[in-house]
Amino acid sequence: MLFNEAFKAIADPTRRKILSLLKNGDLTAGEIASHFDMQKPSVSHHLKILKQADLIQDQRVGQHIYYSLNTTVFQDLMSWFYDFLQKEGDK
Repeated sequence: MLFNEAFKAIADPTRRKILSLLKNGDLTAGEIASHFDMQKPSVSHHLKILKQADLIQDQRVGQHIYYSLNTTVFQDLMSWFYDFLQKEGDK
């Protein structure tokens, strides 16, 4: 996993809101878009960046694509933060 892409992705407030929405369960792009006052192509752009950062994953179910959080990446980020915050003597 590349941390630079993840940090870049979560730097944007729209993408953070998308992640918060997905925290409650899988959603389609249309369901995500309904929470924003922007065009669907803009939402798709944000979803693409989140996918490239490996923060979300998608799965096709019939005619719909559902987006979900990739919790493994969030665990990796939290582990990095935990290690970063540890004092040398505490390790």
